[in-house]
Amino acid sequence: MKLTKFGHACVRLERDGRAVVIDPGALTPEPEALAGAQAVLVTHQHFDHFDPERLRGTGVSVHTCDGVARQLDGSGLDVHVVHDGDTFSVAGFQVSVAGSRHHYSHPDAPPIDNVGFLVDGEVFHPGDALTEVEAPTLLLPGQAPWLTVPAMVDHLRRIGPRRAYAIHDGLVNDWGLKVLDDVLAMEARRAGTDIRRLSPGESVEV
Repeated sequence: MKLTKFGHACVRLERDGRAVVIDPGALTPEPEALAGAQAVLVTHQHFDHFDPERLRGTGVSVHTCDGVARQLDGSGLDVHVVHDGDTFSVAGFQVSVAGSRHHYSHPDAPPIDNVGFLVDGEVFHPGDALTEVEAPTLLLPGQAPWLTVPAMVDHLRRIGPRRAYAIHDGLVNDWGLKVLDDVLAMEARRAGTDIRRLSPGESVEV
């Protein structure tokens, strides 16, 4: 399948003329991210992953957690609530759901719903969590208020994917992106695999 990285945590997966988009939030400015997509998968309700106004009127089916589904009530969209362990088919893709909660991020804020999506047993998008799933292609959170570099590297090494592409990079400036790129390059050399950050609009075949 073709994997295209868009702004921040948004990824588009395409095969045989059909497309699924994961987490087109407010930090995903590219209109082509959703163009012609049949389905949208949303990991959780934070603005950088989920923009309800952007989905209204698109006609896409939406698979997501309870927290997002409540915000789409009355939207007219075909919304499906999914939970950890569920499997479903959409737009010709087979999807497994893994995880249930956002990573701990603040002492006064209990973790919200967060579901990760493993698409065709190949690509895993965890949302804002470090859920451990056996996946050849890992979409790796690269920077977040809840994430440190040691935790990111440990997570990557525990899963040991054949390839990993950083997501969740829209909150950092150019210097921060350079630091992230350097860390990923070190891991790529260590593991001898394709580990890097894709630029917005960049695609790979997986």
